[in-house]
Amino acid sequence: MNDKADSAFGTDAARPVQNGHCVMGLLMASGEITAWESGHGEPLGMHPQEMVGRSLWQLFPEAVPEELSRCWLERMAWRGEVTLRPQGGSSVRVFLHIRPAWGREGEAPWLATVTPLVSHERDPASDSDIALLKQWALEQLPLPMALFDRDGIRVTASADMAGVVGGLTSDLLESVLDGIEPAQRRLDLERIRAAARQVLRTGETATCETSGQGSAAAAAHAWLISLYAVRDPGGQIEGVALAAVDSTEQHRARKRLSVLTKASRQIGTTLDLTRTAEELTQIATEDFADLAIVDLLDRVLGGDEARNVGSDELLLFRRVAQCSVLPGCPECVVSVGTTHTYAKQSPYGQALTAGRPLLVQTGAASLEQWRAGRADRAESIRQYGIHSILVVPVHARGQILGVSALCRHRTPEPFNEEDLQLAEELVSRAAICVDNARRYTRERSISLALQRSLLPGHTPSRAAAAVDVASRYLPADPEAGVGGDWFDVIPLPGARVGLVVGDVVGHGIQASATMGRLCTAVRTLADADLAPDELLTQLDDLVLRLDREATEGRGDTEIEKGDTSGSDLAEVGSTCLYAVYDPISRRCSIARAGHPVPVLVKPDGSAEFLDVPAGPPLGVGGLPFEVAEFELPAASVLALYTDGLLEDTEDDSAPPPEVFRDALAFQQPLESACETLLDRLLTRRRTDDAALLLAHTKTLGSGRVADWQPGTEPTTVAQARKWVSEILTSWSLPDLVYVAKLVVSELVTNAVRYGRHPVHLRLIHDSEVICEVSDASSAAPHLRRARTFDEGGRGLFIVAQLTQRWGSRQTQSGKTIWAEIPTTTSDSWN
Repeated sequence: MNDKADSAFGTDAARPVQNGHCVMGLLMASGEITAWESGHGEPLGMHPQEMVGRSLWQLFPEAVPEELSRCWLERMAWRGEVTLRPQGGSSVRVFLHIRPAWGREGEAPWLATVTPLVSHERDPASDSDIALLKQWALEQLPLPMALFDRDGIRVTASADMAGVVGGLTSDLLESVLDGIEPAQRRLDLERIRAAARQVLRTGETATCETSGQGSAAAAAHAWLISLYAVRDPGGQIEGVALAAVDSTEQHRARKRLSVLTKASRQIGTTLDLTRTAEELTQIATEDFADLAIVDLLDRVLGGDEARNVGSDELLLFRRVAQCSVLPGCPECVVSVGTTHTYAKQSPYGQALTAGRPLLVQTGAASLEQWRAGRADRAESIRQYGIHSILVVPVHARGQILGVSALCRHRTPEPFNEEDLQLAEELVSRAAICVDNARRYTRERSISLALQRSLLPGHTPSRAAAAVDVASRYLPADPEAGVGGDWFDVIPLPGARVGLVVGDVVGHGIQASATMGRLCTAVRTLADADLAPDELLTQLDDLVLRLDREATEGRGDTEIEKGDTSGSDLAEVGSTCLYAVYDPISRRCSIARAGHPVPVLVKPDGSAEFLDVPAGPPLGVGGLPFEVAEFELPAASVLALYTDGLLEDTEDDSAPPPEVFRDALAFQQPLESACETLLDRLLTRRRTDDAALLLAHTKTLGSGRVADWQPGTEPTTVAQARKWVSEILTSWSLPDLVYVAKLVVSELVTNAVRYGRHPVHLRLIHDSEVICEVSDASSAAPHLRRARTFDEGGRGLFIVAQLTQRWGSRQTQSGKTIWAEIPTTTSDSWN
């Protein structure tokens, strides 16, 4: 560049200087003048319309300076003194300044400034010299600055101003901008014009910040524009001064901070792996990248523990999220949800092996690396012009979870080291959320597996004679966690069945573990054939003991940590309802501990809530439970459920129990009834588990039950054996007569000898033959081993050897001893 500059302080000799009346024009790459400024004098003596269409090179009377020709070919700015001679005119000595501009694709315009030179005797005291000096200072100011009059006509501007706005700063501004793409302008000129009009109207200083791209190859810049009014001595506004300060670094810093702030708010809003990855890609493509993808290790998606990546290990990834500025992400060769691998020599493989982010500027060499791993990836990079890629491993807590890639193809500016740091910070924040989601997924899977393993998968065969059952268990939404809702169907002696449903306080593995302990305890207590209120009392004591153990363990742990508050840990507690149904008498005994009341749907379709006294939740202690007994019509439906089923209803104006009752009053198969209830009652997002148990009651016909009351005569046992033989023969079970006679003989003998009258004998034909002997004594029998010379003590031992199961239960009038004799007969029930 030829920058000829005279000394600011020289001799008093005459020398040529710029007179300040400069004009500007727009040139094409060929040198043709396409626009010429007017309104400031015509230094070349030609009208602007005469200048348009001519070539700049035709104005040189002599050879074009060699330095100017070289700068023109290399598209470099040039300034210097030259002699120009317009057509038919005399030669004029001027100061010429040319510089590249920005235009439409395929065009390469130039800006030219022509300032005539005059011979001048320097006089420091001259007002014109001072004004001229001020003009020079403004034009040569290294800070972009311009001065406009009230009509918006440029009075003067510094040389750097044209480079800021991307066009002329004169009254030709509009026509020049017609030839410049809006996306290529450095500043938002409309915004500046609006601010200038405001300054002229109000006189108040205005500021605005704009940013833009100067050219396809230039980096984006941001400018802080300040406009203030220029007043005459009387205070009248005569113009507007504009100053621009390069705020690119501050703008980029704020932009990076904005991306991180947005990421902290919008990434990790859920505990879902896929959603977290999608949030990362969406934020990355808003103001940072043109394409973002997230690939996670396939084993991580299942909640497995992450581990370090070996250099020789071929990893299997699954594409979980991708987002692009182009609709449909056409740049991606892998679809969301599919698995794929990365070659070890690819940038992805290198970043994963090293465990550090990698900045890749694509070129011929890197394309070969992509092609070696997967040819379609290299073709996509070439086709869409992806020129810059950031490969960032997704790692948290020292373990690799996956890899993320951020690409640019529509943004001309390539990624730099600062962008690499921003991407690493962005991905690391998302990685913590991904790992939290993975850990939660794993814990939820364990809780669900534990929960479902403890719930009955089908109706036990020994309970099928009493009820047909349909059930549903729906865990809460992932954000709420797995709760402790449970239910069970327990076969009981005498063809009866126990129905239980409960809801443990809390969520997660701890709640599932507590639910498992309670479920096991209920089965154990039910095997002892306790009444519903007694069973809940025993269960209440168990919950109290569990709570004490948890409190003691919690206290020890907190003392070690220096914290004895314990306020952040939930207590052990549960609600429960236990019902016993007898298909022979159709009697149902129910007790509840803080649980919702059951619903009874009768055969005619009417429904009602059973009036079961409300007991305290398990874990309160010290309060009794009451039993309510009901005689259920044949073919009724008993509905047991947890409160999670009543969390949302379609009719908010009606009490939830009424809505539940109305939804259950129908005639259809049990499985369909479950689906109908869930569709009607669970209409919104669930924050609690929901369990539903529907039991269709059956009745054991009189042809399957036989009763006999023995007397007190010595022949009572023989009569009992004869009666059993007749009953079994009528039931077409002659093969069981011998065993049944032995069992009945021993049980009746014990009742007559050791019990109290009256004695009652009953046979029940279920999937096995059940023998029951009742008496008025409450003394429970027990099995013992008789010594060699003992005369007694072998009766119950013989019963135990001959039967499938045996036991005893307390009744209001005494006790009942029962024994089950297995049979292969499969009869239907009425």
